[in-house]
Amino acid sequence: MSILTHPSVSATVRYERATATVFEDPLSKALLERIEQIAPSDANALIIGETGTGKELVARQIHALSHRAKGPFIAVNCGALTETLAESELFGHEKGAFTGAISQRIGWFEAAHNGTLFLDEIGDLSFAMQVKLLRILQEREIVRVGSLKPIHINVRIIAATNVNLEQAVLAGRFREDLFYRLYVALIKIPKLAERREDILPLAKFFVERYQTNPHATPLKFSPLAIRKLLQHSWPGNIRELENTMHHAVLVSQNGVIEPECISFSNLFHSNAKHKALLSKDNLRPENAAEHDIQSLQDAEFLLKNTFQQLFKASEQLSDLNINELIEEQFIRSAYDFCENNQVHTARLLGVTRNVVRTRLIKYGLL
Repeated sequence: MSILTHPSVSATVRYERATATVFEDPLSKALLERIEQIAPSDANALIIGETGTGKELVARQIHALSHRAKGPFIAVNCGALTETLAESELFGHEKGAFTGAISQRIGWFEAAHNGTLFLDEIGDLSFAMQVKLLRILQEREIVRVGSLKPIHINVRIIAATNVNLEQAVLAGRFREDLFYRLYVALIKIPKLAERREDILPLAKFFVERYQTNPHATPLKFSPLAIRKLLQHSWPGNIRELENTMHHAVLVSQNGVIEPECISFSNLFHSNAKHKALLSKDNLRPENAAEHDIQSLQDAEFLLKNTFQQLFKASEQLSDLNINELIEEQFIRSAYDFCENNQVHTARLLGVTRNVVRTRLIKYGLL
């Protein structure tokens, strides 16, 4: 299996940094065709895919296949940009523009001039920065913080996200005009579980990569180990597969990777259960008794979701007093749960009966 650093040569595996993409599965082959269609143009591109599917790798592929291949490729994680420093990071600043600006600094847009700027997790960009980004896409120029002089830039934007931007637009969290500016060339990366024929080639690739002893006999997979790999759902996608294979290389013996060498984390299973708990259907009152709350974390997730919904409602209803609402519903629910028994309610809430009685009178329950 050949590994390429230049995508103009045809091959199965394309490697970049700590991950790889395989194009064996029919869905992956279709993805590669889409990349090759989009790459030669200067159109803005939007890559959509779950965490760990290789969005940055696809962006690098697009860049390497474009006429900008000899130019810089700059990757920026929008989720890591703080509100106060985002503008300086992206557009640069002049000396003395703010406290700590002891010298002039170019931003990522200037650094990517004549190349490609990859904006990962674009959905995490603040609304204010979305406005500035939209203007840059329209005018093709930036202004450093502390300057009034516009600077022309020649940059191709490739954005990526693991969230549904369309829903974010409808919810008012993402600008519609910016969405359409980025939506010119859309690439959707399937989950690894949907590309079953890529799993084994990727696994073999990672084993070769992490078996660092050049004198060791190449590791092989037992049939049962292969079966275990192919049956797993891979919620963490390629990143999970890579880490799993790294562990398997470390613990394997006698030159064979057995099923017991392959271990999966319970993290994604727990996340899936929490998401199920927080689904709209499960949060309906008539389904409350069906919740499988087995830990304090489950209860905390449900509370957090409820509070988030209340906070959103408070932004739309100016006369809504959240504190009063939460306290009243808290007392009412506890009193109802204890079948209108004041002593039991007080014991449940960890307060005195007098406190409970005062609240019950206040809310008209006595």
